[in-house]
Amino acid sequence: MTDGRGQRAADDDRWMVEAVALGERARGRTAPNPNVGCVIVRDGEVVGRGATAPGGRPHAEAVALAEAGERARHATLYTSLEPCAHRSERGPTCAALIAEHGVVRVVAAIEDPDPRTAGEGADALRTAGVEVIVGPLAAEAAYSLSGYLTRLSLGRPRITLKLALSIDGKIALPSGESKWITGEDARANVHLERAHADMILVGRGTYLADQPRLDVRLPGLEDWSPRRALLTRGDAVEGWEILHSPQDVFGLHDVNDLLVEGGSATATAFLAADLVDRILVYRAPILVGEGKSSFGYIGLDAIADAHGRWRSAGGVTLGIDRLEAYERVR
Repeated sequence: MTDGRGQRAADDDRWMVEAVALGERARGRTAPNPNVGCVIVRDGEVVGRGATAPGGRPHAEAVALAEAGERARHATLYTSLEPCAHRSERGPTCAALIAEHGVVRVVAAIEDPDPRTAGEGADALRTAGVEVIVGPLAAEAAYSLSGYLTRLSLGRPRITLKLALSIDGKIALPSGESKWITGEDARANVHLERAHADMILVGRGTYLADQPRLDVRLPGLEDWSPRRALLTRGDAVEGWEILHSPQDVFGLHDVNDLLVEGGSATATAFLAADLVDRILVYRAPILVGEGKSSFGYIGLDAIADAHGRWRSAGGVTLGIDRLEAYERVR
């Protein structure tokens, strides 16, 4: 039998799952703001839902409160990130809005590391008489918000490297032909990853060889195509942002999630600079033999030095292909 405290904790987890999912759907559209999700519950019924709007405003809490209206009074608000406490010309603080709407309890998955809030949002709510709980589903929320959290902690976006490989680790035939290594299901998954990125980057060689569009071609998500960037020491290209070196990512202050798609030289440059946080390997059930490798020398001179740098983050079958995810251990 579950006691009252256990039931409340179970309910908190249940509603936080929905809040985190709402925030995840907004990822790739809110930078430089975080992709937050919010659910307002009164008497066991959802009365308001919200996610950070495209461009970062209004915040998720404001969207959910607007939907709830008077029904927010005496309700519990679930949010994947601590409500903001810093004033902006674009609107009042979420902490103030929540208190004004008569919410009696706020459950936040994680504290906002932004020094302008960093605990002050929770303190402001408590001062206003609102009960505040921080911690339910913290790991899940932090993963969804990892682009924002990475930018605040490391001063750059979270960087995902996407690779489409054969069983034997080749990205193309000796001639350079690589279209298509993977099947339709894997390619659709790549487009979903694009939709959740703020910016997508390729190298000059890939640009010249493939003239890639780098857009999102999934029904209903066409408008979610990210900004396009080119890694090159050459001249500017119309419609593309230029990074002259991987270190230029530290200047991307309005990008939370950066997706690096190609090619071998670009992947090598980012790995050698230790700037990759996540690798997505789309592995096709084909053997290429002699062909182009995924990348070259990345600074390792002993196998022992390679161990412990990456951990498996799971995998899934996508039609005929297999997606393997790996995360950098830092």
